[in-house]
Amino acid sequence: MQPDRASDRDPAPALARRPVRIGNSSGFFGDRMEAAREMVEGGPIDVLTGDYLAELTMLILWKARQKDPDAGYARTVLGQLEQVLGTCLDRGIKIVNNAGGLNPAGLAGQFAALAERLGLHPRIAYVTGDDLLPRLDELMAAGHQLSNLDTGQSLADAGDKPVTANAYLGGWGISAALDAGADIVICPRVTDASLVTGPAAWWHGWGRGDFDQLAGAVAAGHIIECGPQATGGNYSYLHEITDRRYPGFPIAEVAGDGSSVITKHEDTGGLVSVGTVTAQLLYEIAEPAYLNPDVVAHFDTIVLEQQAPHRVRLSGTRGTPPPPTLKVCMNFLGGYRNTMTLVLTGLDIDEKAAWAQDELFAILGGRDRFSDVDVRLLRFDHPDAPSNEQATAHLRITVKDRDPRTVGRRFSNATMELALGGYAGFHTTTPPSAESAYGVYWPTTVPAREVAHVVVLPDGTRLDVPPASAASAASAASAGAGAAADPPPPAGDRTVRAPLGRVCAARSGDKGGNANVGLWTRDAAGYGWLRAYLTVERLRELLPEARDLEIRRFELPNLRALNFVIVGLLGEGVASSTRPDPQAKGLGEYLRSRLVPLPLALLDGETP
Repeated sequence: MQPDRASDRDPAPALARRPVRIGNSSGFFGDRMEAAREMVEGGPIDVLTGDYLAELTMLILWKARQKDPDAGYARTVLGQLEQVLGTCLDRGIKIVNNAGGLNPAGLAGQFAALAERLGLHPRIAYVTGDDLLPRLDELMAAGHQLSNLDTGQSLADAGDKPVTANAYLGGWGISAALDAGADIVICPRVTDASLVTGPAAWWHGWGRGDFDQLAGAVAAGHIIECGPQATGGNYSYLHEITDRRYPGFPIAEVAGDGSSVITKHEDTGGLVSVGTVTAQLLYEIAEPAYLNPDVVAHFDTIVLEQQAPHRVRLSGTRGTPPPPTLKVCMNFLGGYRNTMTLVLTGLDIDEKAAWAQDELFAILGGRDRFSDVDVRLLRFDHPDAPSNEQATAHLRITVKDRDPRTVGRRFSNATMELALGGYAGFHTTTPPSAESAYGVYWPTTVPAREVAHVVVLPDGTRLDVPPASAASAASAASAGAGAAADPPPPAGDRTVRAPLGRVCAARSGDKGGNANVGLWTRDAAGYGWLRAYLTVERLRELLPEARDLEIRRFELPNLRALNFVIVGLLGEGVASSTRPDPQAKGLGEYLRSRLVPLPLALLDGETP
């Protein structure tokens, strides 16, 4: 049986209450269906969370709602939780997720119907108020520019209307719902970390001014939000993953002082180490001051310690008052796109690619017929290749336009005309394809006071959740990293050209239209060298496609890490990007593969 939460929570001071065990069972819409069952049956937890939303997901849910007005939520959550709903109620496990998407009330109704079919009677609450789409004109009339955070362009000058506009809410609505006795809390666009801060604040009785505790919970929430990425998935040091079974989903044991232990259930695959936790801390962040609606968590104050196998302790996280604004995710319909990939084989690859482009766009009436054209020659070919496949390159051609007919079959069918009248060996990776709609991401902010954060309690009562109030500037000034002085780079000038990844690991991802890549080292000597070597200009040299873009560099000496944000690398966001890797998931591993002059002293006797 699960320990009784109320008996742990009510009588004792906060620091005496046992940690709350929060297990995450989803990192995205479409994640592992069995994860909820494995989390509930694998060992004791107090709260079962699930993160289903990303910027792209909001657009996907909008498209679903155009076909079915009752849709707009992550439908897969119903199948996942049907397996465990009875067990959760029996054990007192609270269920908190953001699968509500654009329709949290609709999902709450679906859960009620599911429970009735199962003969169960959970108390269901849902959070709402994030949807600003109906209020955009009102907000702009009140003087809020809703300018794009990356470009500075005002919404009034965008020339179009967004189809989604959702503010990122904090965790206090979740906490209020749990205080009112909810068994299930369905959320819309709350921050990912709010799925942990809300339950932790409820469990420990934190107040809005407990910034260090809240910051610690934000850090824990950021670590477990992407599921097995904290337990060995997407991890650079492959040799450290000795248990290659599917990684167990992560658990955060959050204590009353805001410290936590990241772990996973016994007898599950993967690894929980300082390295796997560091990787996830650096994932999709910008500056070390990590803004959330309830607190600013200063990631450059976090201390990591390997407490035991598969148990990593986080402590020391400092928090300061939250900003007066909330981030808002908007999505526009950008138009339509289509991509065809032509295969080039053997000799004269560059000349074949040039001829193919000339022929194709002559057939189509010129490049100017399209609002945007992106052509990439991807070289996989090798001289004297041992197989036909290894002698090939890909010519990837993407076209965009507001008119679906322009980029539909008219475009893809035209590529087939090269089959008999084009370069030798012509073939494509797919048959001619139809157009697809794409979205444009628009990040902005709005004053928190303008957002009506509401929780609908199990009895139907609507409870207003006031925005987090900013505390004094003196409180805000108290946070900061107390890291020791950085070590100097290794002595000696003997170097060898070797992959950068011999010294550091990396994790990369998308932040709207920007890409982030975090790199960290195992030891102080490696960090001393990395910090001195990897400047913004060196990064430009190693990533040629970023040479004309703004690059922001941040240091986190407590994690022996650097974080870079490459502004605009992904264009107008994941749904619009024409990169083969539109979310920059492989960017960090590509960077690690680049040859650089590494000091021999760092290679610890290894053969270069």
